[in-house]
Amino acid sequence: MYKIFLFIATLFIFTNAHAQKNKFDTTVKIGKNGFRILCSNKSATKNTLRISPIGFEEVLDEINIDIKGKVYGAEIDDLNKDGFNDLVVYIVLDDKKNKGTVIAIASDENKRIMPITFPEVVSNEKLKNGYDGNDSFKLLNGTLTHRFAVIDTTQNTEQIIIARQVLYTVIKGEYGNWKFKVQRIVDIFKQ
Repeated sequence: MYKIFLFIATLFIFTNAHAQKNKFDTTVKIGKNGFRILCSNKSATKNTLRISPIGFEEVLDEINIDIKGKVYGAEIDDLNKDGFNDLVVYIVLDDKKNKGTVIAIASDENKRIMPITFPEVVSNEKLKNGYDGNDSFKLLNGTLTHRFAVIDTTQNTEQIIIARQVLYTVIKGEYGNWKFKVQRIVDIFKQ
């Protein structure tokens, strides 16, 4: 009886420890304002991303977004240069190529929030040529940096492209929405 109890207790502890390992739960703030981000990351195909605004003038409810993939990071910065913190959440599809995307939210004077649309790599002719995943993202001074692997399709043996880095800024769209716009594309060559 004792051995059975010990086995079940060990199994329970191992299962809980493994479940906690995948969970993403963090709070990002600058000053008094920010966001709490929570995602169970239980499945590679469907998860619910929960975002709770912190320190906003109006009390905002938690936002629940169904996502494909797993959350692996989040940062805040003033992306649209309006003086208020905006949120970027990094998501990786759990496939062999580690293709990623972002979900971004702009603060509208710390009263409301608005989505920031992020374009898919495959929707841009300059970016999709040779795209091979292994995406990584980073914010720097209000600019989103997106780096990914590239399969060189040029057949140029002197300069082989191994990666591409894209810098995005946030601009106002034609209907008043926020969106990421490619500011600069840099190809990284094999030395």
